[in-house]
Amino acid sequence: MGPDPPARALSFVLSLIAGSTDTISFLGLNGLFTAHITGDVVILAAHIITGDPSIVSHILAVPIFMVVLVLTSLLANELERSGVATLRLLLSLQLLLLIGFLVLSAVYGARVDSALVVVTGMIGVAAMAVQAALVQISLKGTPSTGVMTTNVTHFVVALAELVACHDQSTAENARKRMSHILPVIAGFVLGCALGAVSEAAWGLRSLGLPTALALLAVMLSPPSRSRVSYPP
Repeated sequence: MGPDPPARALSFVLSLIAGSTDTISFLGLNGLFTAHITGDVVILAAHIITGDPSIVSHILAVPIFMVVLVLTSLLANELERSGVATLRLLLSLQLLLLIGFLVLSAVYGARVDSALVVVTGMIGVAAMAVQAALVQISLKGTPSTGVMTTNVTHFVVALAELVACHDQSTAENARKRMSHILPVIAGFVLGCALGAVSEAAWGLRSLGLPTALALLAVMLSPPSRSRVSYPP
């Protein structure tokens, strides 16, 4: 049985959002990764070791991401205890943060020395943290939409199993896992490509792309459900 269609559609759109946002912020905000936080740690470590001035945005990105993850999880748990569906609300919260990221980036993004640029970047990080949390909370079983290393690993391992196995059940399980992961990888790669092209053409105004995609994600989400799930 295939994935729940809302989960498949949402995971694809969310991976587009993550890929495009990450690429646009990296190109337009002095190398800041908003979704791939590991990249910020690498860049920060490189600056420290080489003696270059540390970039405040990279210092703040990881703790801000963690704090927003915690707050989003607490909010979702409280809403669910109250009987309120969380999926659309969390997607709407991400949309609002991306709108703020777009507006502030368009106004202040070119001023790399401005404290407001740091605040702007952290709004983008917060938006991606909300997405990371909602995938874990409200899209159970969905592959990560913001970090592809684990997804690529799982996909290649499943592919190797499919090629090597002689058991029909094992082969079917491998195909199922690959079908779950491939749309997310494809969405992220496509999002990166679209983000790069649009940033080259329109600068930080191209954040309108992931913002529009976030609106689409809200429209795709079932309004009365807290979770949609991939089958095991």
